Amino acid sequence: MANAWTRGAAAGAARQLAPRAPALMPGLTETFVREALHRAIHGIGPLKPAAEAAEEQLREQRGDRDKAIREVIENNVMHASIEGFVTNLGGLVAAAVTAPANIAAVTVIQSRMVAGIAHLRGYDLADPRVGNAITVTLLGEDTVETLLRARRIPATPMAIATAPVVDPEMDRLVSGVLAGELISRVVGKRVFTTVGRKIPLLGGGVGMVTDGATTWKVGRYAAKELRARPPHARAGA
Repeated sequence: MANAWTRGAAAGAARQLAPRAPALMPGLTETFVREALHRAIHGIGPLKPAAEAAEEQLREQRGDRDKAIREVIENNVMHASIEGFVTNLGGLVAAAVTAPANIAAVTVIQSRMVAGIAHLRGYDLADPRVGNAITVTLLGEDTVETLLRARRIPATPMAIATAPVVDPEMDRLVSGVLAGELISRVVGKRVFTTVGRKIPLLGGGVGMVTDGATTWKVGRYAAKELRARPPHARAGA
């Protein structure tokens, strides 16, 4: 009975929120996605640039790249899980976009994590193909497979990162797809918030756990998908 009631309440909340989605999240656009990736790669507030943070982990792990990647994932999962992490960003994300603050922060954190993994695997973060691959990776493995079957994206993150030429349309395409996915995530979070007002056990802790879990899944997918590049094909290739 309780589960049925919860599903019913969630469905009702979703119906109420869905028509208002564009007004609730006006900042979740292609521009936001590109800005989040830029800030993840170059650093923001207390977060160091992705490559710099990854290199620190590589030194700590004495050159073991696999261990360094695990540390990169664990560190960013911790960041995503900490309640109130957005406040520690000093308002820089909020100043850049009008997107809901939590989604903005988690997107930057996950972008930084995937960029760090890509760097450790020998990819050039200045390459637009790699940037697009990072963006697609943020969708998660299940969503990527679904979008590939539906032909909404042309290839896997690995194939995008190693494409023989830069596709000028790819940036707009992948940014738009991720922006749509982020809107869906905001609606989902607001559904839980609405239901949580009636069910004490579904309080604010749900968001914290969800952010940590999704960040871990994205990190594991990035580590599996972005395979190491041979030395002759690395940065500048």
